[in-house]
Amino acid sequence: MLFGAARWLPLVLCLCMWPGVEGLRIHEYLYFQVLSPGDIRYIFTATPAKDFGGVFNTRYEQIHLVPADPPEACGELNNGVFIQDQIALVERGGCSFLSKTRVVQEHGGRAVIIADNAYDNDSFYVEMIQDSTRRTADIPALFLLGRDGYMIRRSLEQHGLPWAIISIPVNVTSIPTYEMRQPPWTFW
Repeated sequence: MLFGAARWLPLVLCLCMWPGVEGLRIHEYLYFQVLSPGDIRYIFTATPAKDFGGVFNTRYEQIHLVPADPPEACGELNNGVFIQDQIALVERGGCSFLSKTRVVQEHGGRAVIIADNAYDNDSFYVEMIQDSTRRTADIPALFLLGRDGYMIRRSLEQHGLPWAIISIPVNVTSIPTYEMRQPPWTFW
């Protein structure tokens, strides 16, 4: 009889090799924590763009997460001055992921987090890939689940706030499980 983790190893190996089961490994996730407003003070999961954008070389302890106006960020931003040296929260749709990233970069943003426009999406990560234009972007681009993006924007609207304050990236391996605050609406 197998005990402890050894009894689960065959099942885990089987699931990992199953052709229909594909998923992102832990090293393909990036985590950030909302520090304010307090009602969404959770650690969120995002995935980096597959083949464009930069990487986080700096950890930002407190930086603004500014919702773009207009939300899709496919052209000039009405609040571009607030995005300079901050991170933009953008909504999927209207143009390519790379185009959105370049718009934020042109406004001086340090990074962009692109939330799915399917507000009920709480489990499916979209792979953000280069468009066919051969353009590049230097700032990090992350994909966020639609439910997470919706809840962040909703909280900001309810509190009348122009941005959230976040810490990014967060090393979740250094946080004890009992201290890790995860969004209650998302399955981890």
